[in-house]
Amino acid sequence: MTTPEPRDTDVTPTPRAAASRPLGGDAVHGGDGGDGGVLGPAHRALSIGIVAVVFLIAFEATAVGTAMPVAARELHGVALYAFAFSSYFTTSLFGMVVAGQWADRRGPLGALASGMAAWAAGLALSGTAGAMWVFVAGRAVQGLGGGLVIVALYVVVSRAYPSRLQPAIMAAFAASWVIPSVVGPLAAGTVAEHLGWRWVFLGIPALVAVPLVLALPAIRQRASGPADPGAPVPSFDRRRIRLALGIALGAGLLQYAGQDLRWLSLLPAAAGAALLVPSVLGVLPKGTYRAARGLPSVVLLRGIAAGSFIAAESFVPLMLVTQRGLSPTLAGLSLAAGGATWALGSFVQSRPRAEAHRERLVVLGMLLVAGAIAAAPTVLIDGVPAWTVAVAWTFGCFGMGLVIGSTSVLLLKLSAPEEAGTNSAALQISDALSNVLLLAAGGAAFAALGGGEIGTATHTATTTGSHPAAFTAVFLPMAGVALAGAWVATRLGVRGKAASR
Repeated sequence: MTTPEPRDTDVTPTPRAAASRPLGGDAVHGGDGGDGGVLGPAHRALSIGIVAVVFLIAFEATAVGTAMPVAARELHGVALYAFAFSSYFTTSLFGMVVAGQWADRRGPLGALASGMAAWAAGLALSGTAGAMWVFVAGRAVQGLGGGLVIVALYVVVSRAYPSRLQPAIMAAFAASWVIPSVVGPLAAGTVAEHLGWRWVFLGIPALVAVPLVLALPAIRQRASGPADPGAPVPSFDRRRIRLALGIALGAGLLQYAGQDLRWLSLLPAAAGAALLVPSVLGVLPKGTYRAARGLPSVVLLRGIAAGSFIAAESFVPLMLVTQRGLSPTLAGLSLAAGGATWALGSFVQSRPRAEAHRERLVVLGMLLVAGAIAAAPTVLIDGVPAWTVAVAWTFGCFGMGLVIGSTSVLLLKLSAPEEAGTNSAALQISDALSNVLLLAAGGAAFAALGGGEIGTATHTATTTGSHPAAFTAVFLPMAGVALAGAWVATRLGVRGKAASR
């Protein structure tokens, strides 16, 4: 998911990335000059390799999201459903900071290779889990790898492509979500229903070698080593590493407190907040919390957009399976069209003529996201057709394409080459941290209103109890958060060159 864009380079959950359309056309071949477009002779091998990485991550995100309700019910872990998503983002926070420093000092090659290995290992651990906590641990390992990968990819784009081609390659990243968004839910739902959900997780790691073989040699040739080979290589910033660890531990404690609704949970919640707040202030650009104009608002908006959308989307398949009786396949396919409209939104923002209207496009995008999230729980009313969610999500994903694509482009525009890794890490930390906190808040509200009682250890898709209030308590607050993001989007105007800190 994601946001691992992972829906952006979105590797997320994650999260799709700044998107356009499938490889081909002006967005990809655009621009003139000796090296052509992103598929010109100078960039062809690298572009195919890194887009293949994103394609695999996209397939995993859409497939796992479809299989997750079945896995949670079989492992008697519906009460921990949100934790299975947010644990990924918690560990990815640490991986992002490590990857940012690693890539700035040694180049993105090592971070990318190590991240893909950890990502595959986490999938294998979740696929063999016999209890929900083991499943969550696998997702945490996967998140660590995802955090390394997403930042490494941003640094590759920053170093290997001229600024005129960066919107196009980010567009190609998101375009690579289109096919997985359609095929992933159908394939995962079919496998989960007929072979078992475990094969959804265990089958994907075998594909990791393919994009690595394509990407790593090209990265070694065009983007390896430090940004300035002649400058001395500084040591790792241990303070920043400690702050990243504080963010991950603090977020984990807050998640735990949110899932364990007892008075004693106030203790880990307080400890988590004490670790999290100063650590976040030390890692994100100054002024992020108050939406200072320029880079701070870009970073803040990325978190608001990704967190509200992913937190809501994570509960859509569960709602359709348990409240409307859809099969996992149909529940997953209800979100499939969003891959194409996300890519369309990113294509729109990547056009040269859109640059003058970027702020208005981002405001429009956040309004579409807020409207889509608010419309989703209407299917809890029996008279509202289930396909309403699919229609709403096509508009919401178009809005996300506008927003995520624009924040990715602005981040690179506002970053000096030697700061690309650190600033990319800040952007992704905002993305992942918002996912963690909003998923924890949504999961706590869901559990408090009886959501944990949903589900039984069965592969069937029959409704197992009506809990409309539990789902409404997730969707409506997230719509409010997205609406607040529309205001932050008016703060993206740049006055001079923003600093990374």
